Amino acid sequence: MDTKIDTNKEIELQKEYMNKVKEINEGKDLKYHILTMGCQLNENDSEKICGMLENMGYTKTENQAEAAICIFNTCCVRENAEDRLFGKLGELKKLKEKNGVIVAIGGCMMQEKHITDKIKESYPFVDIIFGTHTLHKLPEDLYKALEQKAKLEDIINIDGKVYEGLPIKRNSNVQASVTIMNGCNNFCSFCIVPYVRGRERSRKPEDIINEVKELAKQGYKEITLLGQNVNSYLRVEREKNIKFEEYEGVNSFATLLRAINKIEGIERIRFVSPHPKDFTDDVIDAIAECDKVCKLIHLPLQSGNTDILRIMNRKYTKEQYLDLVDRMKAKIPNLTLSTDIIVGFPGETDEQFEDTLDVVRKVKFEQVYMFIYSRRVGTPGDKMPNQVPEEIKHKRFDRLKALFESQIEEINKKYIGTIQKVLVEGESKNNPEMLTGRTDSNKVVIFEGQKELKDKIIEVEIESEHLWYLKGKMVK
Repeated sequence: MDTKIDTNKEIELQKEYMNKVKEINEGKDLKYHILTMGCQLNENDSEKICGMLENMGYTKTENQAEAAICIFNTCCVRENAEDRLFGKLGELKKLKEKNGVIVAIGGCMMQEKHITDKIKESYPFVDIIFGTHTLHKLPEDLYKALEQKAKLEDIINIDGKVYEGLPIKRNSNVQASVTIMNGCNNFCSFCIVPYVRGRERSRKPEDIINEVKELAKQGYKEITLLGQNVNSYLRVEREKNIKFEEYEGVNSFATLLRAINKIEGIERIRFVSPHPKDFTDDVIDAIAECDKVCKLIHLPLQSGNTDILRIMNRKYTKEQYLDLVDRMKAKIPNLTLSTDIIVGFPGETDEQFEDTLDVVRKVKFEQVYMFIYSRRVGTPGDKMPNQVPEEIKHKRFDRLKALFESQIEEINKKYIGTIQKVLVEGESKNNPEMLTGRTDSNKVVIFEGQKELKDKIIEVEIESEHLWYLKGKMVK
């Protein structure tokens, strides 16, 4: 059977279940509460979960005590995510006894057998467990939980298909994320993602372009393209001669950027996360030449030491990473970079950590997302014998943090006196008298202005810098 016909039939079936649940909920004021853990892909999945629930007659609440259904969309990248989930489940036990709230848990963590086993043993009141490949079946699972009082575990361990046409309730009226591919083929030795998200599967170019065009019609101005490894979009299909239909000339990540850049109404294009090994010249050229593509590029480093990178299975060296940065800076005007760094990977010595600090000094990243290595069951890193003691990890983390913060003032000073295009997000959380927004390079800017400016892109002249934000005034 044709895959698209197969997936279309499945979505139509789930829409029937949405209608059945909506009929059950008719006349009731039922609410749902959702907690999203993890990355932007998880946030995008949660928007689809919210879309399905609202089609079934539920409205969102931030107060889980008044919810008829509580959903946790989990992440398994960090160890503390498990502690957080189990803590939240403990809180829900009394609610379950009091009002019979439906408890559903989905996301990456549910693809780990030792986690689902613990849930079934220690938290038997959980009604629905669903995985990353079965999110689209939530309406069917919820219907069975309501009608049959069944406990459901809906998880498959094979690579899921790409399902189009799920309803979506977005968190913003102006910024939207668009998934372009699922899964990962890299198998970095610290990462559990390929085991829980499966192999790389790219969405059809036509489906992506049409989604972005529809978002533009709805008034969205900023699009973020999502994938575990966005710059390998359609690579597997090309390498394995898997047939796919080009649409508006899209046959790679570079051509996808160029096609979206032409869509009228879209003003900013971002993407996460690329892999340095797949950052080809055509992608660099597309970023340089596409005026809507933001010049802040997230380029995960993980470690600055070549030997550690090899053990991590990252497939590039320190020198290759720095050469890539130099080539990008030479071709892309106003380039700024952000990165991910893992501190204390198994076997990392003080000398090897110095290589990481050296890269940070040379590149001068605008943003550094720092992580202390945590072991993940099922990854090669977890089985390595030479684990770094926690005390040493924390000391190295503090050194990296201090180095980065020492560079921030110098980095921020270059903005003073410049005029930046700022997408206004609303009132500042720390000062309701001020507005806050972000530049193309994702810098937070605080300035005076009317609340009506929310969701608009305006020009702001930067007057001063403060460690984690810039302050400016509107250009009249």
